[in-house]
Amino acid sequence: MFNALLVDKSGDRYQCTLTAIDEAQLPAGDVTVRIAWSTLNYKDALAITGKSPVIRKFPLVPGIDCAGTVEVSTHPDFRQGDLVVLNGWGVGESHSGGLAQRARLSGDWLIPLPAAFTPRQAMAIGTAGYTAMLCVQALERHGVTPAQGEVLVTGATGGVGSIAIALLAGRGFHVVASTGKLGESGYLKDLGAAETIDRASLSAPGKPLVKERWAGVVEAVGSHTLVNACAGTKYGGAVAACGLAQGMDFPASVAPFILRGVTLYGIDSVMAPKGRRIAAWNALAAELDPAKLDAITHEITLAGALDAAPDILAGRVRGRLVVNVNA
Repeated sequence: MFNALLVDKSGDRYQCTLTAIDEAQLPAGDVTVRIAWSTLNYKDALAITGKSPVIRKFPLVPGIDCAGTVEVSTHPDFRQGDLVVLNGWGVGESHSGGLAQRARLSGDWLIPLPAAFTPRQAMAIGTAGYTAMLCVQALERHGVTPAQGEVLVTGATGGVGSIAIALLAGRGFHVVASTGKLGESGYLKDLGAAETIDRASLSAPGKPLVKERWAGVVEAVGSHTLVNACAGTKYGGAVAACGLAQGMDFPASVAPFILRGVTLYGIDSVMAPKGRRIAAWNALAAELDPAKLDAITHEITLAGALDAAPDILAGRVRGRLVVNVNA
């Protein structure tokens, strides 16, 4: 038996509880992981609260991330005692996930824990930080450089935004952080933001094109914010879109794309190939300042995740929440 969050649904009744479950209840997989740390993401908060139909089968353990030690493996890439990281692959949605003390998974979904990180640090990064690196790498492949001007990061106090700021600043970019929490400007500047702007300047319906400002954008919000980010991107610039906190809609004009040659990159972290994942994690190991990682991280327990989920959805959480599943 081990502790886990378990989501179940009966008729219209949806609930997530902290409970003890038997390992025999875990789904099929060729690697069993003793989890050391997990994390709480926006998608996990949706799953826990039932605010969106994230979970596709019941009962299910939520949690799209985990880091821990291999206990049993029949997969050729992993042996007992290996430290591993999981991000995405539908885990926590259609396959029981990481908000538990054990998980049984496919070895094809796992990557080795980079030597630079402890399991706790890996979960301080989590899917949010790994997604941030995928966004930064997309801008890099596009050819965006610090010499071309400012880069915008939206949803700046969230997990993706916070880590994107640290990564871009570390690469020498002039980072402008968009946030609804201007009182957190000091926090954002400590991460490396050169300036902050009120998210209200981007979140309302806007014009098809506005004055060119952004050489590149890491956009974690969606809806009108994404539209306005595209409208203000410089000729030939790029926008990496990875989030939908404001909405899934894209009420846009084609003007930025056909008149300014702006490129919109969709960033998927859930089903990204293993090679791309390993490259992103290796880059995080090389570039991310552990001190900045510590500054954005707050620790909670499995029980605490139940209370924290509504706060994430309401935008009341700054940075990253790591979950000590054994506390």
